[in-house]
Amino acid sequence: MMKVVTLCGSMRFQSEMMEIAKKLAREGECVLTPVYMVMKDSEISEEEVKRLKLEQFKRIELADEIFVVNVDGYVGESTMAEIEFAERNGKRVRWMESRK
Repeated sequence: MMKVVTLCGSMRFQSEMMEIAKKLAREGECVLTPVYMVMKDSEISEEEVKRLKLEQFKRIELADEIFVVNVDGYVGESTMAEIEFAERNGKRVRWMESRK
């Protein structure tokens, strides 16, 4: 059965996330990814930031598990909140790199 996986991690790891998304999709998993701002200089309001965070939590709700992209072990505050939310909601947490 196809699993739904939500990627979580710092926006600085966008390229790594996209590589992982491609790999997981090729393995037959349905991958949900955060929304990336495609314009380097695009302004984003506080309201938009809040909405994007809520959307990410909804992606976690829809998923069977989350996959944490923690390059060099880095997990920021927002990602930690997503991990805690996933755990509270009974989601499996997979890690790109083992936790240090």
